[in-house]
Amino acid sequence: MLIDGLVARGATVLECQAPLWEGREHKTDDALAPGRLMRLGAGAAAGWARLARRQTCVPRPAAIVVGYPSQPDALPAWALSRVRRAPLVVDGMIALSDAMSDRGRGGRATWALAALDRIAFRAGDLVIADTEANAAWLRGRFGLATHRVAAVPVGADPQVFAPVAPPQGPPTALFVGKLAPLHGLDVVLAAARRPGVPPVRIIGDGQLGPWLADQLRRDPPPGVTHVPWVPFADLGDEVRAATVCLGVFGRSERVGRVVPNKVWQAMAVGRPIVTADGPAPRELLTDGVDALLVPPGDPDALADALRRLAADPGLRARLGAAARARYVSRGTPAAVADTFLRAIGRI
Repeated sequence: MLIDGLVARGATVLECQAPLWEGREHKTDDALAPGRLMRLGAGAAAGWARLARRQTCVPRPAAIVVGYPSQPDALPAWALSRVRRAPLVVDGMIALSDAMSDRGRGGRATWALAALDRIAFRAGDLVIADTEANAAWLRGRFGLATHRVAAVPVGADPQVFAPVAPPQGPPTALFVGKLAPLHGLDVVLAAARRPGVPPVRIIGDGQLGPWLADQLRRDPPPGVTHVPWVPFADLGDEVRAATVCLGVFGRSERVGRVVPNKVWQAMAVGRPIVTADGPAPRELLTDGVDALLVPPGDPDALADALRRLAADPGLRARLGAAARARYVSRGTPAAVADTFLRAIGRI
């Protein structure tokens, strides 16, 4: 998104990458296992050795940007930025320690990841977060100066998630996610069991995959179907086939700091959205105008919102059109790049 937007705004973007994660659907599930961690470290070191050699034929950049996940790359990128005399921008969309805590995992691993987060984010001349709420959290959690953290929205790919008229037929709801606790999958299933709620299609796999399989085997909610994996190129078709799209509904504090990819993608297509209320969603969305915002962790409120949308085609059309307009103003590649360029102008 950021590269496409910068190019659209006339920038020259040189992407310097050494493959490390390719070929793995779940890239971090076993990353902290000793053997896996050693292999990742060795692969990262070899990759950076190749990148360092390539820098001899790359002109001096106006800035060096370390993409997400930035933590393994921040220190070598900092050294490179000092050699090239260019400011360093670090993508801080997710703090690894924050994600680990949200997944219910703690102990020494979380402490070590918090130290890695702190080193990575303090290395950046500018740290970019995905929302203002997340930017404020990063400042407080890692002691970063206000001017060194900026919010740059995630947005959505306009080619994959092109708009189309709503589907005909009975209403359906779509939930897409990696099945982490943040997403509130238990809330979605509980809501789906309420009378009058439209069928829910779940796409994704991850930490709660075994729990979901057990739930669907023992007590399947009526109308719920689960597809573990859909290629990204086909995800736009799934969103276009849905009547309503679901965001996140977990109970953790982190839920209020995120506007997930799937919300931006539904906005791009022009679908009505139901997601948990919180500071970050309210930066972008207004309840009853371009989305329905419900209390986190509340299946009854989610069920009420889904029944309301299922029964009111006019409301669905209004919310979907307003969400699409909001995407055009904030979430296209060019709009994302404009926000980034304003932030980087400070350094």
